[in-house]
Amino acid sequence: METTTPARAADPSGSPAPPRLGHSPALSSGAGRAVARIAAFAVCQAAMIAGLGLLITGPARNLWPLSAEDALNDAFERVRNDALTTASAIASGAGDTHTVVGVTVLCCLALLVLPPLPRWRAALFLALAVWLQSLVFLLITEAVDRTRPDVERLDASPPTSSYTSGHTGAATALYAGLAVLVLSRVRGRWGRPVAVLLLLIPLLVGLARLYRGMHHPSDVVAGLLNGGLSLFVVGRAVLADDAWAARPPADAVDIAVAAAERRPGPSREPAVVIVNPTVTGTATRDRLRLVLAQRGHTDVTFVETTERDTGGGQAADAVRGGAGLIVACGGDGTIRAVADALAGTGVTLAVVPCGTGNLLARNLGLPLDPADALAAALTGEPRALDLGTISGDGIARTHFTAMSGAGLDAAVMGSTSDRAKSALGWPAYVLAGLGELRGPRMRLAVTLDGAPALHRTARMVLIANIGTVQGGTALVPGARPDDGLLDLALFDPRGAGGWLRAAGVLLRGSRPTGTASGAHGGPVEFFTFRRAELTFTRPQPREVDGDPVAPGRRITAEVRPGALTVLLPVREK
Repeated sequence: METTTPARAADPSGSPAPPRLGHSPALSSGAGRAVARIAAFAVCQAAMIAGLGLLITGPARNLWPLSAEDALNDAFERVRNDALTTASAIASGAGDTHTVVGVTVLCCLALLVLPPLPRWRAALFLALAVWLQSLVFLLITEAVDRTRPDVERLDASPPTSSYTSGHTGAATALYAGLAVLVLSRVRGRWGRPVAVLLLLIPLLVGLARLYRGMHHPSDVVAGLLNGGLSLFVVGRAVLADDAWAARPPADAVDIAVAAAERRPGPSREPAVVIVNPTVTGTATRDRLRLVLAQRGHTDVTFVETTERDTGGGQAADAVRGGAGLIVACGGDGTIRAVADALAGTGVTLAVVPCGTGNLLARNLGLPLDPADALAAALTGEPRALDLGTISGDGIARTHFTAMSGAGLDAAVMGSTSDRAKSALGWPAYVLAGLGELRGPRMRLAVTLDGAPALHRTARMVLIANIGTVQGGTALVPGARPDDGLLDLALFDPRGAGGWLRAAGVLLRGSRPTGTASGAHGGPVEFFTFRRAELTFTRPQPREVDGDPVAPGRRITAEVRPGALTVLLPVREK
């Protein structure tokens, strides 16, 4: 298949502007055209329903069946009783604005975060359908002025026209939209009955609005029509296999990579991309391949980690094979294993965050989108970063890039399941931590750079090369990966007040650096060192860059200044 490379816009100096890495016309999904078509059809939808409303309130108002609407409204008023009134309030509430907005948000969040994979198109379909229905409803109420039925109304009259029924339209967009997703996505005997129940809700909402004297029957019919058309317009654009926002062709990445490789420019050194297959899908790998090709890396090899070799062996093989660039794509554990093999080699590393915590990437200022992170690195410059080494009873000497420790944090890492991390992301650690807060306090001796030992109690011990964790919390304020030092944080809060004081220290981002005086420094103490020896009175849970290791009584940590060369975005001056 023959392709042409489109001309690029020139900057004021006359040089062509570089393409946005990871993007290509071959990968265009047509989303812009889809938005334009949705807007055009929405205008037609609003015009049609508004025109129907003007017809109902004008020339056709005395024609049957419109002429029978007043009698039907009176009939609903005559059959009212306490039980039906209560039931109608419940049914009407299902279409209330707050209910619809809340259920829509919850359903969209569930579609995005629950396993096995985020269902972006399904969430977009539901949110856009509800939003489009609401927009068209507001336009129609401005165009058609219709008074509400001349009966006792059981709800306060909103300042909008009786035409159309907003409750019915919103319920149709939401619950019928959920029915569409159930029928198209769910396999099993219960899918169809659930869809039928969902489809009944808008009808019950419309019936309740008639019973409560809030709308004429034609208002309810128009609400059903508005919600149904919104579903059709958005579903046609988002869900259909031949949708307007069509998927790129199957070989789109190959086309884009071939086009990038044909561009004139210097050929780069061979690159090896080490990927953790459990967190890096095919689409992500394709984007990474395109970013590399756009930066002149045509000799690229992708290798996968395994349960037995989490990246170190692959990185060592790549160095022996003459690779000039190693790209590590995974979580903190994968990055640590690769960095351990690259320490002191001078081979450049590009960090691509694909895991749950991604602590190193966050502290290095890299984007958390894998392709964007690689693009930022490849347009940056190499920097020498420190590594920490850690060893002890049951821990063979190894490097770490972010944080290691013992006590509470290690217990949390060990008790957080892979399933929870896959479903919730880093908040899974927070939930697991709540169950570990009552863990026993540790007793330990700390020797820093050969100084006299400090004797402490603690709930958590952190040895940090970086300072910030998820949510932007500076857990070890001031820790930097390029200062030639490691940081030690001892957390020993006592009671609720102690936890509050510790939280205050972290929120302020202050760093009351400890000394070797032996005096206790409150719920949190910080120290800096080049070499530290920690001895616990009993075996403690331990972790290295978020990966649990065997419990033990000793930890020895030491800094290796500038041991790792990493590509990072250029710092602003």
